[in-house]
Amino acid sequence: MEYIVSARKYRPMSFDTVVGQQALTTTLKNAVKSGKLAHAYLFCGPRGVGKTTCARIFAKAINCENPTAEGEACGECESCKAFIEQRSYNIFELDAASNNSVENIKALMEQTRIPPQVGKYKVFIIDEVHMLSTQAFNAFLKTLEEPPAHVIFILATTEKHKILPTIISRCQIYDFERMTVKNTIDHLKMVADKEGITYEEEALAVIAEKADGGMRDALSIFDQAASFCQGNITYQKVIEDLNVLDSDNYFRIIDLALENKAADIMVLLNNALAKGFDGGNLITGLAKHVRNVLMAKDPQTVGLLETSQRLEERYKEQAQRCPVKFLYQALKIMNQCDVTYKQSSNKRLLVELTLIEVAQITQEEDVPGAGRQPRRLKSLFQKIMKQSQPKQAAAQVAAAGETRKETSESGVPQDLHAPKPQKTVPSTSTETPKTPEPRKTIKLSGIGNSFKKLSKGPEGNSYLVEEVKIEDTGEHKNFNEEDLHRVWLAMCKRMPAKLAGVSARIKNLIPRITEFPNVEVVVDNELLLEDINKIKGSIKATLIRDLQNDDITLTLRKAKDEEIGKALTRRELYKEMLDKNTAISKLQKLLNLELV
Repeated sequence: MEYIVSARKYRPMSFDTVVGQQALTTTLKNAVKSGKLAHAYLFCGPRGVGKTTCARIFAKAINCENPTAEGEACGECESCKAFIEQRSYNIFELDAASNNSVENIKALMEQTRIPPQVGKYKVFIIDEVHMLSTQAFNAFLKTLEEPPAHVIFILATTEKHKILPTIISRCQIYDFERMTVKNTIDHLKMVADKEGITYEEEALAVIAEKADGGMRDALSIFDQAASFCQGNITYQKVIEDLNVLDSDNYFRIIDLALENKAADIMVLLNNALAKGFDGGNLITGLAKHVRNVLMAKDPQTVGLLETSQRLEERYKEQAQRCPVKFLYQALKIMNQCDVTYKQSSNKRLLVELTLIEVAQITQEEDVPGAGRQPRRLKSLFQKIMKQSQPKQAAAQVAAAGETRKETSESGVPQDLHAPKPQKTVPSTSTETPKTPEPRKTIKLSGIGNSFKKLSKGPEGNSYLVEEVKIEDTGEHKNFNEEDLHRVWLAMCKRMPAKLAGVSARIKNLIPRITEFPNVEVVVDNELLLEDINKIKGSIKATLIRDLQNDDITLTLRKAKDEEIGKALTRRELYKEMLDKNTAISKLQKLLNLELV
């Protein structure tokens, strides 16, 4: 006896046997009963959910000579027998995936002119209609606009968005739903009972989840599992045959993560990878598991679980032990891993780091010897700094005592709290050893102080009330353009909040050395030049202090017309970068980037 796969053997032959599309089949039956038929229908939805099957059942019911009161085909009349025996001249099927040219459509349209010999309608079923070429669509459109009264078109597609809007607007649209896990399990039970195959419900749940909403896929996997299990489909054999990671692994990982046992999770991960499982699939499966645990935590969302009854109870039990914050954070971490997995050059390391982060979510920050997440490094460094502060303080006290001892011998007052003199005059006595002369500093000890003498001018603008007095440091060190730019940027970053606006604008200015040690700053507009002139003394004082050169002079001037370059757009700047560095162009092509 010829073997027939379950997907064909148990293909529905009536509306009532279609699984998971009750609302849609009811609408079609009502249309048959009332005789109110459209001239074109569009069946769309994912693969393996019954689009072509429903199209055939509908076509048979339309031409049935004695339809039942429920709108089903009788199966006894000549039209039904001809359809069942595949000799009907009233029902035509076209696979648009392989017959998508203009000639194929024109040949089909020629057949629409001939009225049916038996029955009322000629029904044309065009499968995968989105594969038609644009020219074929245009050729089909004219007939679809004004079809003969005896013609009905049924179009089936998995990608409705690829069909021309002018075609869609002339059809009644039926959206098929994905199969739920429960519906799939129930149908597989029916098939197993008829085939005399024993099964475990958990094994059928694994098959249903693997099918991902497609009944045809579920029946194909069922046949594979039945062949492997020799008529006794068990959970362990199914996960072995389908190479699916046991759900116990996911429950175990979450339990270990709650106990912060990252090492045990690494061992479990290694065992899974050694068996040939992909790390990315493990993270995806674990994320789905955490989602199910989160759904099981609230009675209102338990119904969203698509799994067997036993697994549902396990989800509920684990949900009682998992804090909601832990589940949210774990989902966020694993989603980030899923996004970056394909681009990662070291995928195993990425998976390991992800699982370690999940294992540290509930970890106390100050657990001795425990690993730390990046967000906890700050507290770690603070702890180290606190531990080092007593040592630094002791070193400073010791240094201060040594200095006090030396200064007492050289005649300098010993009071450490007394104000420091502006200049330290070294002793000329040959009897006392010279102490190292500290570097002379500007009286204004920092950029904050350099900008302290500020007042509010008209309209709230800040400016210096008086010129900053620059004291002689006695230093005349050399500096270059690089040193100047470094000090300039550091000065802009340290400016007080009152000068935030000026700081942001002068940060983009480039000071240059005209004739050492003279510094010139060219400003491109008069308003900014006025603002900088108000704090010129403080800027100069800062440059003298940080560059350690008393001879520095600061010149500010407005840029000449020829010195002001054209303001480039982002695209012009990008083109300029490409001209200077071809590697950027290669990177753009490699990552398929575009400037928006």
